[in-house]
Amino acid sequence: MEQFQESIEKANQKLKIADHMIFMTYPLVRDNRLLLSIIQNIFLALTNAMSSILYYERLFKKIPPFNDNFDSKFTIFRSKCVDRLNIDKKYIKLISEIKDIIVEHKKSPVEFERNNKFVICSSTYRMRTISIEEIKKYITETRMFIQEANNIVSRNERIFR
Repeated sequence: MEQFQESIEKANQKLKIADHMIFMTYPLVRDNRLLLSIIQNIFLALTNAMSSILYYERLFKKIPPFNDNFDSKFTIFRSKCVDRLNIDKKYIKLISEIKDIIVEHKKSPVEFERNNKFVICSSTYRMRTISIEEIKKYITETRMFIQEANNIVSRNERIFR
């Protein structure tokens, strides 16, 4: 199995986990800290789908070699792949937004729950809230991005059988 195929499989798996957590686990547990775990799975799904496209493009030598880290992959994806493959720019915004949430959480000194929302405070007390509705929207958009990535990497599927 090629690296791009493994990445798209991982993306689908992480999306299934996030989907299950928001629609099955969360209604039973009602713990807003679970929302952060769901965000992390959405981020992994997005990055694996992005990686799949990059590995696919690299296999056909359409993009230069890149480092195996998020920043390098994201930069090449945004600059070399998005326009050429007609990928909607809303997915770039989605990936950035999810990444920002995770970074803010790691740097935050304070986080708490309020009114069925998870609140992340920065050191300057700038607050970022994450709601269930927001996460459901993220999952829907992630599902569409993974479908688009799947369409891109399955164009020459007969070669890899």
